[in-house]
Amino acid sequence: MFQNLDIFRTAMAMARHSGSQQALSAQNIANSDTPNYRARKMPKFQDTLRNSMMGQRATRENHLHGQVGRAVEASFTDTPLDPNGNSVSLEEEMVLAVNAKRQHDKALAIYRSNLSVLRTSLGRR
Repeated sequence: MFQNLDIFRTAMAMARHSGSQQALSAQNIANSDTPNYRARKMPKFQDTLRNSMMGQRATRENHLHGQVGRAVEASFTDTPLDPNGNSVSLEEEMVLAVNAKRQHDKALAIYRSNLSVLRTSLGRR
């Protein structure tokens, strides 16, 4: 019954993704006045989850014959919005930051809920 607990791994991946999105939004907002700065965007969580859950992933250089799993890479936006060549939209970044917070809260709620189900099934409170 408890052989496959992928829900916890999925919740952790969702929390990591939202943390990365939050950091990327903060970096983009901090550079909103930097000339020729190109805003970076995270891929959707569904795409990153599909890539991360496919088989095993190495955590160190010598683990699994040295094949370290690749991190999620952000892409750049190419359309400049400012006359100085900057492509950061503060409104869009604020919306992305709020969505990242919601996603993080959802990941924690999923984790807590499933942990309480697991504890209840084991007879613990």
